[in-house]
Amino acid sequence: MNRDGIEQLMKKRKLDTLVVCGEANLQALIGFSCDNGILVVSKKASCRNSSLFTLTSSFFTDFRYAPEARRKCRGIKVVDIKRLDFSGKRIGYEGFIPHSRYLQFEKFSPKAKFVDVAKNLLEIRAVKSSDEIAKLRAAEKLDCDIYEAAVKKFRPGMTERRMAAIIKTMMIERGEGEAFETIVCVGKNAAECHHVPDDTVWNGRESVLVDMGVKLNGYCSDMTRNLLPKRPSATYRRVYELVLEANRRAREAVRPGLTAGALDAVARDFLSENGFGAAFGHSLGHGVGLEIHEPPYAAKKNLTPLEPGMIVTIEPGVYLEGNLGVRIEDLVLVTETGYELLSKSEKAHF
Repeated sequence: MNRDGIEQLMKKRKLDTLVVCGEANLQALIGFSCDNGILVVSKKASCRNSSLFTLTSSFFTDFRYAPEARRKCRGIKVVDIKRLDFSGKRIGYEGFIPHSRYLQFEKFSPKAKFVDVAKNLLEIRAVKSSDEIAKLRAAEKLDCDIYEAAVKKFRPGMTERRMAAIIKTMMIERGEGEAFETIVCVGKNAAECHHVPDDTVWNGRESVLVDMGVKLNGYCSDMTRNLLPKRPSATYRRVYELVLEANRRAREAVRPGLTAGALDAVARDFLSENGFGAAFGHSLGHGVGLEIHEPPYAAKKNLTPLEPGMIVTIEPGVYLEGNLGVRIEDLVLVTETGYELLSKSEKAHF
């Protein structure tokens, strides 16, 4: 169990009890999750010193998951969910849970103050453990391998939908399926940031943008690459080279202490200085882990400092409606001295 993170959270929010049932949060905190599980962590003050306390943890679930939970949740008592009970004056919970679940919680402590700690739990998850980093490295490597294998199967006359299906099939065969819906955009369709692959046919000469992520060992990956057009227009060539440079500048700026907002500004300011700031409509990047979008968010005005162990995407893009779209995305790990590039597949060059 991530005891240090939980202890810091309970101190920060002055909680007597923490109740967690979100599957991604459970997986991150105790290494096990299911669709009917509730972690209850209670604070027990020391008899000699009220400022000191110990944590007691119980995982409540039903008979379907109890055997696996007992095997995986070391040091945590596994209890039948029918016996769920907890108390406290200040109880932390995830604000996104169903209202019916919240009403159930209220019955146990009707006079308690319920505190939404969903954001705090995401902050704990933002800094990955060495085990998580290893899994994310492996997932991103597989993503790169699948991309390089898939594009070799692309042929003129194929639709976006068919090319996306080639990638999806490989993800199922080699990993655990898609981390998100694969994006394949032919030509001007790439100007739609989250274009849904359709029956647009690739003639073999137009550009193709591919945004993809495979899941492996429960963890996500994310990467965007572009197949360059055979005869690029002057505009496409200029945009691609600017986005590639924005990607490089942002990657090389990554270091502990730099705020997520300042990282976004590195790429945004460069594209703005070159006349394409208005065409870069989304944030520079986001964290990746058990879910495809996690903190830290490399977005304007985000003052969160980067820390070693954080994973973040670097994905500047320029979108000219009805004309073209270019996005180049890498996954990077924040290290003690800078960054480690996890997306090893080659980027296209003119």
